[in-house]
Amino acid sequence: MARDYYDILGISRNADTNEIKKAYRKLALQYHPDKNPGDKQAEEKFKEVSEAYEVLKDAEKRRRYDQFGQSGLKGGFGGFGGFDFDLGDALRTFMSAGFGFGDFFGTTSQTRSRRAKIRGSDLQIRLELTLEEIATGVTKKIKLKRYSKCQTCNGSGVRSGSSSNVCPLCHGSGEIRQTSRTIFGQFINVTTCSECGGEGKVIKDPCTSCYGEGRVKTENTISVDIPSGVTTGNYITLRGEGHSGPRGGPAGDAIIIIEEKEHPHFERHGDDILYDLYLSFSQVALGDEVEVPTLNGKARLSIASGTQTGKILRMRGKGISHLNHHGTGDQLVRVLVWTPTKLSEKEKKLFYQLAECDSIRPPIGDKSFLRKVKEALFE
Repeated sequence: MARDYYDILGISRNADTNEIKKAYRKLALQYHPDKNPGDKQAEEKFKEVSEAYEVLKDAEKRRRYDQFGQSGLKGGFGGFGGFDFDLGDALRTFMSAGFGFGDFFGTTSQTRSRRAKIRGSDLQIRLELTLEEIATGVTKKIKLKRYSKCQTCNGSGVRSGSSSNVCPLCHGSGEIRQTSRTIFGQFINVTTCSECGGEGKVIKDPCTSCYGEGRVKTENTISVDIPSGVTTGNYITLRGEGHSGPRGGPAGDAIIIIEEKEHPHFERHGDDILYDLYLSFSQVALGDEVEVPTLNGKARLSIASGTQTGKILRMRGKGISHLNHHGTGDQLVRVLVWTPTKLSEKEKKLFYQLAECDSIRPPIGDKSFLRKVKEALFE
C-alpha cells in the first residue's frame, strides 16, 4: 500500500508551500544518490520524497490528491501520473526546485534554523453507519483515545518553576556539523544532534505528570456531522484532533473512515436502493395494494393486475440523498412471485382446476399464439 505523501515529507495536511519545500529540501539532500552512492534504499527514498513534493507543490495536483488519493492522479498531470515516477523524474524535480552542488558543498548562504517541533501522528477511526443514517445524514459521537497536551506543564515537558537548558552539545542549533575538505571544495555534513534530538534544548527537571513528554494519554468524546450520501471508503478529516506532538508539537488529524453496514432488507445501488417484494400468485394476477418498508418508515404500493415476476417498480424519492448535491435517489421494488412448497388436498384441487383454464397457461405453450408471432415476423 502506498504511503501518504504528507507522512513521507513529515508535514501536516494544512502545510503551506514554504513548509512543503523546506521539508522536501531536507529529505532530498539526505537521500540524494550523490551522497549515497550504491545505496538502493536511499535511492528509493529519494524518489519517494521527490514524488510527494511533485504532487503537493502543485495546487491542482494537491487538491485532487486530497480529494481522491493517488487514484485522482491517474492519467497524469504534465507527464506525471503518480505511479511511474523514476529516478530521472526525481532528479529533474530536485534541480527544478533550485537545489544544486552548493547545497552539498556548503556554498549556500542559507542559514539552517532549529529543527521544527515534531507533529503528532494522525488517528484513524472506522465508523460503521446504517443505510438509514446514510440516507439523511447523522451526527455521531466518537470516543477518542489520544495523546493530548499536558495541562500541568502546558506541553513544555518541564516541571513548574524550572526551565529547559540549551543543549551543551549543539549549543541550541539542534544540529551537529562536521566539515571536511575535498578536491571539490568544502563539504559540510549536518546531522541531528543526538543529545537533544534536534530540539536545541534539554530538560533536566521534567514534569511529574508527563515525564518530560509534554503530552499525556486522554480519552474524550467529540461530535462529528456525517453528510448524507456517503459510502464505504469515504473519509472525513478533522484537523488537529489527532495526537498532540511532544513538547508543544502541533497535533495531527483524526481521519474518520466510513464503513457501510449490510442491511437486512435493502441492497444499495448508488443512491438508489433495491427491495425484493415477494407476492402470491393471486396478488399479482388480481392486483393488490401492499405495505413495503422504506428507509424512513413504511409506504403503500399498488400492484397492478397481471404484474410479472421480476418487474421493477419505482418509488421516487425514497432512496438516499445525494452527497454534496440536491435531490434523492429512488427505492426500486423488484416483484418476485412466491411459489408455495406445501399444499393441502383442497388447495391442490383448486390448482388443478385453474390449470385447466387457458388463461392460466403461459403464452409460449399456445400454438395459436406462436402462429401469430411467426406471421408478425415474416409478413
